[in-house]
Amino acid sequence: MKRTYAQQPRRYTGRATVLAGVLVALALAYTYPVRVYLNQQSDIARIEAAQQAQRELIGDLTEEAALWDDPEYVKIQARERFFMVLPGESPLVVLVDRKGAARDAGVDPKAAERAPQPWYDTLWSSVQAANEPDRAGR
Repeated sequence: MKRTYAQQPRRYTGRATVLAGVLVALALAYTYPVRVYLNQQSDIARIEAAQQAQRELIGDLTEEAALWDDPEYVKIQARERFFMVLPGESPLVVLVDRKGAARDAGVDPKAAERAPQPWYDTLWSSVQAANEPDRAGR
């Protein structure tokens, strides 16, 4: 007796191959529009974030502009920014010139730059400098 074997069914039929080809073509056809759509969505999100930042900036500037309507605020700003004073007041402007202060105190300015002194040593050296006779001969 001769054994017969059943034929193996073919894995891919003609219909399956055509269907796979159509699906690949559709996937490739939709790839570009989906990419454009996603890029547009990211652009929209970026622009909306920029608009929100602009709205916040406009709100902050509006609040600051409202402050300038107050005369007290204007006086405070004039005093701080332009060192203006009311009649009868004496302005006091503190200038920080470490080299000049060291030179006036008789200390080498380069030494004063390298090692800053504590405030009480600076105060004491200024008291001592004020106690010395005027060097300019006045």
